[in-house]
Amino acid sequence: MQHKVLKVHPADNVIVALQNFNSGEQIDFEGDSYTLPIGVGVKHKFVTEDLQPGDSVIMYGVLVGKATQPIRRGEPITTFNLKHDADRYGLDKKQPYQWQPPDVSKWRNRTFMGYHRSDGQVGTANYWLVVPLVFCENRNILILKDAFERELGYAQPEMYREQVHELVQLYKVGDLDKVKKMEPFVDPSIIRPLQEPKRPRPFPNVDGIKFLTHEMGCGGTRQDSAALCGLFAGFINNPNVAGATVLSLGCQHTQMSMLEDEIRRRNPKFDKPLLMFEQQEGTEYTMLTNAVRETFLGLIEANKTGRKPAPLSKLTVGLKCGGSDGFSGISANPAVGHLSDILVTLGARTVLAEFPELNGVEQELINRSVSDEKAGKFIDLMQDYSAKAEAVGSGFDMNPSPGNIRDGLITDAIKSAGAAKKGGTAPVADVLNYTEPATTPGLNLLCTPGNDVEATTGMAGSGTNVILFTTGLGTPTGNPICPVVKIATNTALARRMPDVIDFDSGPVIEGEQTIEQNAEEMLEYVLRLASGEVQTKAQQLGQDDFIPWKRGVSL
Repeated sequence: MQHKVLKVHPADNVIVALQNFNSGEQIDFEGDSYTLPIGVGVKHKFVTEDLQPGDSVIMYGVLVGKATQPIRRGEPITTFNLKHDADRYGLDKKQPYQWQPPDVSKWRNRTFMGYHRSDGQVGTANYWLVVPLVFCENRNILILKDAFERELGYAQPEMYREQVHELVQLYKVGDLDKVKKMEPFVDPSIIRPLQEPKRPRPFPNVDGIKFLTHEMGCGGTRQDSAALCGLFAGFINNPNVAGATVLSLGCQHTQMSMLEDEIRRRNPKFDKPLLMFEQQEGTEYTMLTNAVRETFLGLIEANKTGRKPAPLSKLTVGLKCGGSDGFSGISANPAVGHLSDILVTLGARTVLAEFPELNGVEQELINRSVSDEKAGKFIDLMQDYSAKAEAVGSGFDMNPSPGNIRDGLITDAIKSAGAAKKGGTAPVADVLNYTEPATTPGLNLLCTPGNDVEATTGMAGSGTNVILFTTGLGTPTGNPICPVVKIATNTALARRMPDVIDFDSGPVIEGEQTIEQNAEEMLEYVLRLASGEVQTKAQQLGQDDFIPWKRGVSL
């Protein structure tokens, strides 16, 4: 049977199972025959030669671990017989890098319909942002959220509230049998896209009002407060944001002047509406009524901006994976990588985050860096991050989750080598610390944790206006201001979670599409999304995840 197994790189000494295999089954591949001593699950890997303790396991052409005990030819690698290991890296090992850009002639004159900002940025959406400088204002943020979303038609469908209401009525009349047997109103995989808001939207050019809450701003380190201001400055400066309302208590570490300074530092030409309100200047009622009125006036202005054609070079696309599986580095990630190469060739920016998931491929990225300065910054950020993790008894090797391991990602180096495929093969144009803006055309590396929401939050703070998010296990992760496209690594997932998945890279595994074909189909979807013709499932679900990274250890 064709496509049962795969060797990712000619130098590998492991083979990937594309289906389940039983003990004793014989696998014929590339002129060799392997009899499996024990069963091998789909997405897992078996070795091509007998290994002794200390022997290297190579996948994607790089060191991904070392045997801790004998592994027989044809036996799968597991957490029991393999430990994480990775090649050492350094600027002194930097090698020349030659890149062959893909043919982009068919995309050269393509455009998307975006929101043009006065500073030259172009958004794929038009949101108003409401944020608290300190956790003390979370309640007031939620009060504004309820008022604006209900009255302006942005509230989520109330199907679960209606279900609870019906259950209460049945309980009141004592009909417990109907309570126990109540069926869902409609298949939840289709209900959200089909339900229309109960109230008409008076501002058709405003895609939504996004209300953020958090647990920071005071009582923590000054470093975290400064990072929070930098993050909010990045969100407010993001091309998908038309303006912002900011609530402050007044006495917290994160002062309004700090936020203003961070905004100006990122963008001296900043001229969006920025409405600031401080509670300690008077009563809560006075602050909130003023905030409601001024925000409403701001929405009137934001609604005057419509979509206009923009070249693809105006896109800034984040590259992320989460809930990864053994197919991630074979199907969805390489497809996203090829899409990244297309956009980079067209002059756009792509942003690859998750530094713990670049562990083991550092030297490749160093070689690809356009200068020693960029490579040196990458090394410094990686080593600093790693040292902080080890200082508290952790490390990058602890990054894979139980779900990752269960589905074939046995070590962090295996996970990382596959995760890095999202960055394609283009040179590394720039290296960014957390909250630094992505302004350089080309592939950018951004220091964030691997944590799904901390990473997507960081990417939006650095200016991405679309995020491509590959997943093999499924996750609802979204972002308040940046559409997050969920890309399945396998078709079974796309069918199982249709209310979460936006795009399927499973045809690559099935041999029905090449990586390039899947990437080009994905890019067509991205252009429809960027033009407002479609919404991601996360947008439909109202999945507005926001978690700032406290600069302690988070993997």
